[in-house]
Amino acid sequence: MTTLPHYDEALDQARRFADQFLSGLADRSVAAQSRAEAPSPPDGVGLDAALALVARDVMPHLSGSPGPRYFGFVTGGATPEALAADWIASAWDQNVSNHVGSIAADLENKTVQAFAGIFGLGTDMRGHFVSGATAANTVSMATARQWALRKSGTMPAVFAGAAHSSILKAMAITGVGRERLVTVKTLPGRTAVDPQAMRDALASHTGRAVVVASAGEVNTGDFDDLQALADICAQHDAWLHVDGAFGLFAAFVPELAARIAGIERADSVTVDLHKWLNVPYDSAMVYTRRPDLQREVFAATSAYLGDDPDPLHYTPENSRRFRAFAAWMVLAVRGTAGIGEWVEANCRQARQLADGLRGLGFDVLSDVHLNIVCFAPKNADAATRDAFLARLNGSGEVFMTPTVLHGRPAVRAAISNWSTSDSDMERVLRAAANAKVA
Repeated sequence: MTTLPHYDEALDQARRFADQFLSGLADRSVAAQSRAEAPSPPDGVGLDAALALVARDVMPHLSGSPGPRYFGFVTGGATPEALAADWIASAWDQNVSNHVGSIAADLENKTVQAFAGIFGLGTDMRGHFVSGATAANTVSMATARQWALRKSGTMPAVFAGAAHSSILKAMAITGVGRERLVTVKTLPGRTAVDPQAMRDALASHTGRAVVVASAGEVNTGDFDDLQALADICAQHDAWLHVDGAFGLFAAFVPELAARIAGIERADSVTVDLHKWLNVPYDSAMVYTRRPDLQREVFAATSAYLGDDPDPLHYTPENSRRFRAFAAWMVLAVRGTAGIGEWVEANCRQARQLADGLRGLGFDVLSDVHLNIVCFAPKNADAATRDAFLARLNGSGEVFMTPTVLHGRPAVRAAISNWSTSDSDMERVLRAAANAKVA
């Protein structure tokens, strides 16, 4: 019979495993270089044998995504205090679905309120933790749908300049329908919506409207003019949703905070914490001005469940882990100034990367508005771009992802890790130079 582990033995081995992985981040390949087949779980082999299997057949094929040169998507790492808090939260194993019997839900609420103040949200906004920006956008879209139905009994149209793909997913999930997205033209050479074009689009629309604004558009990090869009929405009685998955972190840097001016006028807001707050997956927050309508969608009324204001009535999940503790811990340990330091550094590093790429003969396709660099080899079609990117990622020095900007195949680098240094930029530029000439 297999000997089962005690907590102390399992946690000691977990610590050794984590140390081995984290201590090698600076040197390991940023992206897995082989497409290995994952092992199926063995049947009752015990802790030692199971971990030996993982060490041999799993860990070598993981990405270095918590490390300083993983520039794919918009991926943060995990600060030491965030990782520690996440481990503690797993040990505590609280189900933060209601306020009965635990302080966890109240701590989550205090955390949500603290970040609302930092982001400059209106005092009437109510927030909750969810798994990510997709869930947050879904909650927002569902609440906006209820608002439209209460107003006129019809589904709204959704207007946006450069909506993230998760907005379309949210529209499909909530029954609004992907076909109701109205794409409004953006400003010349930018991915920020043209306010006059938005005004004209709403003026010609006869039904209810939801306007989706980008605070940190995913391809370039550009910002819509939130003040202008709030004025337009007020004029046309439209719902204003701000997708600020990573751009809301501009609030932590005084020189950047003006980019989200007007956020306090939004009806709903999305922000991802496993991006720039650098807490472990998965963690995000959603804020809405109409928790009453939110509750109409997500209420889980049952004799054995608690009642308002329990969190389970406001998000898709009933059972939910104690995500808030890691966010609480990062704010408690680093403070707004400490978080702002790495946000500011990542933005400066993005500009450093863009300047270096220009010096190497690449085309940088957009101004660096925040922490994203969008670039391409000169005259590159999709095949040339893909070949360059395969060589770059194959170096093991960095990981980036493909994109298309203004119809041109491009490469996208998003810098959002607390541990990224200027010397990492030098390594990335050397890798780009080598991949360019190969």
